[in-house]
Amino acid sequence: MKKLGERETWSLLKRWKIPVAEYFLAKNPEQAAGFAERVGYPVVLKISSREIIHKTEAGGVESCLKNEKDVKHAFERIMRNAGKAYPKAKIDGVLVQKMMEGHEIILGSKTDPQFGPVLMFGMGGIFVEVLKDVTFRLIPVTRKDVREMIHEIKGYKILKGTRGQRPVNFRMLENILLRVSDMVWKTEKPEIKELDINPLFVNSREAVAVDVRILV
Repeated sequence: MKKLGERETWSLLKRWKIPVAEYFLAKNPEQAAGFAERVGYPVVLKISSREIIHKTEAGGVESCLKNEKDVKHAFERIMRNAGKAYPKAKIDGVLVQKMMEGHEIILGSKTDPQFGPVLMFGMGGIFVEVLKDVTFRLIPVTRKDVREMIHEIKGYKILKGTRGQRPVNFRMLENILLRVSDMVWKTEKPEIKELDINPLFVNSREAVAVDVRILV
C-alpha cells in the first residue's frame, strides 16, 4: 500500500463533493506567512509528506497561530522536527489552513479480508484514543445506516447540543458519510484500502474535512 499525496487526496475528496478546508502548500516561512494572511488568522500548519503518516507524533502540526511571527517560527519548528523524526523522508513543504470551529469527528474505512470495506464513524481528535467512541458498518451504506451510526455513539448527545449550544448540521454529516461510502465503494483506480478523515469539523452551519490520510 502507498499513501496518496496531499494534492491527490484533496482532489479525490473534492471529486466526490466532500467539503474540505482550504489549504496552501508553503515552501518557506515567508510563503507560509503570506498564505496565512490570505486564509485569515488563526491558522494551522502541518507537515506535508507521503512518508509521514502520523504528523502530530512527528512534531509536524502547530495550531492556533495568530500572527506572522508565530507562523514563521512554527514553519521552522515543523521542518526541523520532521527532519529529525524522518531524516530520509521527502518533504513537500508545510500546509497552511484556517482553524475551523466545531466538534471533531473521525470518519474512516478499512478493507476487511473477509467482509470487504467497512465504514467507521465516531468522535475524533483526542476522543478517538481516550473514549474509543466509534461505530462501524459494511460499505456500501444507506441513509438509514448512517443515521443509526450517528445515534449509536455516546457523543451523539454532544452533537445534538448541550448547555445552549446549537445542534450540528446532521443532514450534511449524513451526506458526507454517504459520499465517503460511495467514494470507497466506487473508486477503482486507485483502489482505496484505508481512509482516515480526522478531524472532520462539524457545527450548526457546515462540516469540513481538515486532515485526511488515504492508502491505496
